[in-house]
Amino acid sequence: MFEGVPIISIIILLPLIGAIMSFSLGRHDKYAKWVALGFSTAALVLSLLVVVAFMVEPNTGSEGYHEGNGFFDFQFYEEYSWIESLGIRYIVGLDGLSIALFVLTTLLSTISILFSWDTKLRPKEYFGLMLVLEVGVLGVFTTLDYFVFYVFWEIVLIPMYFLIGVWGGPNKDYAAIKFFIYTHIASLALLIAIMAMYFEAGANSFGMEDIWRAGQSEFARTFQIAVFAAAFFGFGVKLPMVPFHTWLPDAHVEAPTAGSVLLAGLLLKMGGYGIIRVAMPTLPEGAEALQLVMAAIAIASILYGALVCLAQRDLKKMVAFSSISHMGFVLLGYATFTQVGVAAGVFQMFAHGLVTAVLFMMCGVVQHHCGTRIIQDLGGLSKKMPAASTMMTIGFLASLGLPGLVSFAAEFMVLASMFDTWALWLFLPIISVAITAAYYLWALQRSMFGPLTTKIDTSHVHDMNWYESVPVGLLLALIALFGVFPLVVFQYIDPAVRIVLDLFGGG
Repeated sequence: MFEGVPIISIIILLPLIGAIMSFSLGRHDKYAKWVALGFSTAALVLSLLVVVAFMVEPNTGSEGYHEGNGFFDFQFYEEYSWIESLGIRYIVGLDGLSIALFVLTTLLSTISILFSWDTKLRPKEYFGLMLVLEVGVLGVFTTLDYFVFYVFWEIVLIPMYFLIGVWGGPNKDYAAIKFFIYTHIASLALLIAIMAMYFEAGANSFGMEDIWRAGQSEFARTFQIAVFAAAFFGFGVKLPMVPFHTWLPDAHVEAPTAGSVLLAGLLLKMGGYGIIRVAMPTLPEGAEALQLVMAAIAIASILYGALVCLAQRDLKKMVAFSSISHMGFVLLGYATFTQVGVAAGVFQMFAHGLVTAVLFMMCGVVQHHCGTRIIQDLGGLSKKMPAASTMMTIGFLASLGLPGLVSFAAEFMVLASMFDTWALWLFLPIISVAITAAYYLWALQRSMFGPLTTKIDTSHVHDMNWYESVPVGLLLALIALFGVFPLVVFQYIDPAVRIVLDLFGGG
């Protein structure tokens, strides 16, 4: 379908062009949302066509296919020399690990722009920054050169910092600086890991495949353990893992709704993706040595995030802490080193991206319509907002793992894999299932049902606007679709996961 067409580069360039146009609108900033929606929608449509081509076209023998001979096999492969003396090249491609996250990026970017339709404060900068953020995330999920990967990784920090710092809540300055400091320090650890692999490999190339090949003979066990620890820290802070998670709740609470959607739905996935794309396949002995550390941190994140949710008064802060718990399942799946567990961890990233977008959008709906997100001040809103209460209920049920919705398949398979690996230690993370059901249902009962609250003026409260209900409704449809048919995604994740596990001698 795309023979001879650099389709991935085109998709990355579309939001970049849209961002430049949005920043350049001058006094005509009221058109910024149309520019942003147009370019992000174009990228979404092309990414959906890429998914169709990925599914129906044969892999081997087609133009744009790259066979890694033991590394990863990529479709829509592009390679161009950039700084030849340092071995830096612009290399992009898609495989089973990245295709779902690639289309998730274009989807959430588009619906976040639509959800922000009534933004009045500096709209050209607001929508332009959202498009720049999309460029950075797309680059992270597609690039196959460590230097370019790091460039895209750092690009993401800038628009998110300003989205929180300019359009955020009362403590936006504190939250934005804390976000930047935590994630930038983690990025420096990642840079150290990348440069260590580059010099140790001696391949004069930043290409992921080139460094992997050289590393098979050049990377000693002690080197792998040290570098894996640095890379794991760099990716884990973004995941986020306990105890380096404290930037996340503050960033979420103060960020505008669309910023929270992109932060939880996409930026957290960068950490999980980096572990499975970079750290584990390139440094397998380091991963094996720190397997129990990964599992312990994952279980701590799952239980801590769930327990803290019980104490939250703010709906949005509760959802923020729930992300720590649910992303812990990603890391736990990886730590099992099993085919099912690692594939379920990758699928959990995709599932959590869909579900958490709904949850943060519904928190935004409550804030916009009621003027507060404090659970104790709400109550009986289903009488005033029947559509909103229905969508929030479905979103909460999806997040707590109701069978038939997208999170169930991922979390169940992670737990099953943990039982296969560590047997009865399963009782630790499985406790979170009951806790998760408790805090979601308790929050739902207090905010949406029961007698109508008298703590706030509800005379002006009305149901969702079209630009709120359309994005949420679309996401709920996808949550149900992939909950019933998870194999649609799993069948493309499995082959890529198998290649990673082959480096560990099985799986």
